[in-house]
Amino acid sequence: MGSLLTTRGLLRTGRVAAAAALAAACLGCAAPAAGPGGAGRAAALVGTLKDARIVDLSHTWETESPVASVNPKYGFALSATHGKTRGSFNDAGQLSFASEEMQWSGQHGAPSIDAIGHIGRDGKLFGGVDAERATSHPAGIGAAGVGAHLAIDQFPSDLLVNRGVLLDVARVVQGDGRPLPANFEITAAHLEQAARAHGVQLRRGDTVFIRTGWGVHFKGNPGLYSGEASPGPGLDAAEFLIRSGARIVGNDTLTFEKRPPVVMQPRLQVFPVHMRLIADAGVYIVENLDLEELSAARAYEFAVVVPPLKVKGGTGSAVRIFALLPR
Repeated sequence: MGSLLTTRGLLRTGRVAAAAALAAACLGCAAPAAGPGGAGRAAALVGTLKDARIVDLSHTWETESPVASVNPKYGFALSATHGKTRGSFNDAGQLSFASEEMQWSGQHGAPSIDAIGHIGRDGKLFGGVDAERATSHPAGIGAAGVGAHLAIDQFPSDLLVNRGVLLDVARVVQGDGRPLPANFEITAAHLEQAARAHGVQLRRGDTVFIRTGWGVHFKGNPGLYSGEASPGPGLDAAEFLIRSGARIVGNDTLTFEKRPPVVMQPRLQVFPVHMRLIADAGVYIVENLDLEELSAARAYEFAVVVPPLKVKGGTGSAVRIFALLPR
């Protein structure tokens, strides 16, 4: 009870440690409380969460939403409607229902998260797993007996609720909330500058989101958003994130890294940041976040909830991500 009450107090005072304490409270109280004090502890946890401000970091899935061209478009269609189903149960028309069929790519949406098995380098997945063998069965990663631990259904439970950090590079570089230019490459220096400006320090295990400002284009200008170029981290920034110990990284663009996602030196690499973070370092990548409300609130530390769908063998997942802030 004491730890939960302390967390509630932190939320009310708005102290920097509130988000981390809230995450710890959520994780520490995930198991059912036993004994006569269990109900009180559960009520305290619910009270703590009710005290938090919830910031939705997700766009809405729509058939017109921008999707990377290498992936299937999102599809939605009602397959049963209330008009069709009412009266089909010989119950004088009491019951009706509706249902739909949906199709989407596990890696690209509003937002989505890449599993560690999504990207390979030189024929290998993270940890040296044979990439071809791991995906040789259409049932998904690991169905052929290799690499099952790299699928999205194996997403670590300790990352479901975690300390989140926002590095608002667009605000620091532009001096206001305007988006970064399409050709802007985010470097380690930009991330360090943002951290200093926000008064935050990255810690090992963090979930780190980078704002480019391009989230406003997801709905406002989807053609620009999914065009040939967009700002994002380059390899220098990727090295900074790895050194800092980030477990999940994400931003508000279509592919996270700067596009076109190609470098020529010291050799040709396509999607070099994805290879460095996922295949080499085992860091999850989130794309298509909506970070505008966090930026407007100047919220740079928070508890973040990242719950991928538990799809066996999946190389990624649609995900509804939200932040919990002190009020």
